[in-house]
Amino acid sequence: MTLPPLYPILDAETAAKRGIAIAAAAEAMLEGGARILQLRHKGHFSRGVFEEAERAGELCRKFGAVWIVDDRADIARLLAAGVHLGQDDLPPAMARRILGPEALVGFSTHNEAQLKAAEEEGVDYLALGPVFPTGSKRDPDPSLGLDELRRLRALTRRPLVAIGGITRDNALSVLASGADSVAVIGDLFPEPCAWESLRRRMEEWQQLLKRKPV
Repeated sequence: MTLPPLYPILDAETAAKRGIAIAAAAEAMLEGGARILQLRHKGHFSRGVFEEAERAGELCRKFGAVWIVDDRADIARLLAAGVHLGQDDLPPAMARRILGPEALVGFSTHNEAQLKAAEEEGVDYLALGPVFPTGSKRDPDPSLGLDELRRLRALTRRPLVAIGGITRDNALSVLASGADSVAVIGDLFPEPCAWESLRRRMEEWQQLLKRKPV
């Protein structure tokens, strides 16, 4: 697959803290130019959260954007989405048994050993990180830095998403180090956060990444 240079992660907890609903945040991001969108929800999938996620998925289809759910292959199937798996989630082969052979499956890695092992998995793309220190995880792996990202990039031919502490200030250096795409959570959400300011922030990202290194 060809990844867009920006891989936005709509983190439900961050959206809630900023006072914007999942579906509204998804619409603002898509209106701002997002063409792939991952829903990250680490808590209980209540009926309300699921209904918001359903609306977000419908919006992705309306805009022609790739729709991905983090961790949960079962929820991804219900939402007609792809899935992004972590090291402690279902193995990719088992996720495909739930989602089917055509589903989009991504897989997170954090070091050389995991990246090499992931080459044997039937996934569509890999994520690698954290590149920089991040506050989005409660117990993050050690940050890699740009030199290590550049070295590890050479070990896989799969599309590679860099993640962890990526902002508008450092995103171009991450792409210059070999990543195909940058995954972003915190720097997607402005303060204060409303529909219009979120759309404008996404537009800022799109303009910045037009200067993606070639």
